[in-house]
Amino acid sequence: MSRPGRVEVLGVGVDAVTVDGLHAEIRRLVRRRGGVVLNVNVHCLNLCYEDPALRRFFGRADLVFCDGAGVRVAARVLGRRLPERITYADWLPRLATFAEVEGLSLFFLGARPGVAAEAAKRLRAIHPDLKIVGVRHGFFDPATNGPENGVVVAEINAARPDVLLLGLGMPLQERWLMENRHKLDVGVVLTGGAVFDYAAGELRRGPRLLTDNGLEWLARLLIEPRRLWRRYLFGNPMFLARVLLQRLDLRARSRKKQGM
Repeated sequence: MSRPGRVEVLGVGVDAVTVDGLHAEIRRLVRRRGGVVLNVNVHCLNLCYEDPALRRFFGRADLVFCDGAGVRVAARVLGRRLPERITYADWLPRLATFAEVEGLSLFFLGARPGVAAEAAKRLRAIHPDLKIVGVRHGFFDPATNGPENGVVVAEINAARPDVLLLGLGMPLQERWLMENRHKLDVGVVLTGGAVFDYAAGELRRGPRLLTDNGLEWLARLLIEPRRLWRRYLFGNPMFLARVLLQRLDLRARSRKKQGM
């Protein structure tokens, strides 16, 4: 779905939003209830390119924000601009401050047993008035009609959080949300990937020289080469090639339109 202010990258509309604008939208969606806010990086856009159902799901989201320097580069290649990259490793402390001030309740779902609980403990130490109304690890059978999934959904709904923060990893968290969003009694759902691993200190970031200059992918590759080498060494060039093809297609359409 095309919306004003969205930059379309490989068929996915990315909102040109700042952190302040993101907070304002979360506030609005919490009042409305049932909102969905998704994040995209190069890996995610590659997944969406190859999966039409996933791409449609992103098109129906209330807001999609940029969580990768490569997405900003792609927008520039396409003649557009995204104002900033919002990555959870940097944004979560600001989100916690925002939730504390606004009195919003949070539910954490994801990561290995104990990780999300440690993330909640660390956040509460800094934000004593932060309302975290539920914490659950992500190691459960996500089968839609399975007993474990039913228990997880019931636990979330019993807490009725304003914000459900999902940290199940891409694309599991998006697929789980596609199957369960209409069963959830929450204000807004945010997808956060490895958010709890970072917040709990389980996953370290690379040097600021890399993370602040569009090379966080390289820092992550150096930290987790076995898991991430294929995603970055194959995925990044493939993404760039696809964006360049999109640019050529846009130019061809523009010339055709001008010649009519």
